[in-house]
Amino acid sequence: MKVTVLGAAGGIGQALSLLLKTQLPAGSDLALYDVAPVVPGVAVDLSHIPTAVSVKGYGKEDLAPALVGADVVLIPAGVPRKPGMDRSDLFNINAGIIADLIEAIADNCPDACIGVITNPVNTTVPIAAEVLKKKGVYNKRKLFGVTTLDVIRSETFIAELRSMDPANVDVKVIGGHSGTTILPLLSQVEGVTLSDEEIENLTHRIQNAGTEVVEAKAGGGSATLSMGQAAARFCLSLVRGLQGDTSVVECTYVEGDGSDAKFFAQPVRLGPNGVEEILSYGKLSGKEEKAKADMLDGLKKDIQTGVDFVK
Repeated sequence: MKVTVLGAAGGIGQALSLLLKTQLPAGSDLALYDVAPVVPGVAVDLSHIPTAVSVKGYGKEDLAPALVGADVVLIPAGVPRKPGMDRSDLFNINAGIIADLIEAIADNCPDACIGVITNPVNTTVPIAAEVLKKKGVYNKRKLFGVTTLDVIRSETFIAELRSMDPANVDVKVIGGHSGTTILPLLSQVEGVTLSDEEIENLTHRIQNAGTEVVEAKAGGGSATLSMGQAAARFCLSLVRGLQGDTSVVECTYVEGDGSDAKFFAQPVRLGPNGVEEILSYGKLSGKEEKAKADMLDGLKKDIQTGVDFVK
């Protein structure tokens, strides 16, 4: 496998690259691209870690060679949130960055699976889709918004609440990747019964966990380490799927049948084609049904903002 990280010198990019260097299958190639001049140094630093994964750094003039031959491209490039900002405040800066990088992907590795991490994901994924359509290479099975951070936070917070091993907690998170569009299906967590009050408190915490990190870092950044872990988990699941394991399921923001919204985070079975099957997210509780209905207009507006940006 060749995995390319676009924005590899940033906080998420470095954490993600470290995890991929230590966990990708032996024989894989890891290509690190960034406009920041430190990216060759990041690559050399990682290359001293004794795993059978080759690492190469690419500067701002070398985007094409970083992409050629890639099986998976992950995009954490862009500016992070600062105190007082929500993900939509990032739109004006990050939308243009995503559009330019997706054009380069279309030109150099049109068959690659693309994982968009750059916020606001609700909008940057539709931007990516529209750019790929313009280039005539859009494949909805190979474009993903990485919403795994919402899943791992849900698993962590429930495990803490019930003194469980997080590895034994499985939570589906549907919808989008900001505020109330993040809907953890806490009524469905196997082996865990939660009171209405616990569900309300947990849901609020999961939806606002990014702000929790931004405020705790006091202007020093946003969620980089946990996002790096979440993106690595998604990438490694995707790689397993591409290599033939069709039992891998992750929640991710993809284009589905449009019954909720054109793009919607839901459980997806991964495989050699990227998305092998979009799975049912099951029966929602009454409160979850209401929360889903309440957030759909906002999610659809986020999606339309992305479409309009490209048009």
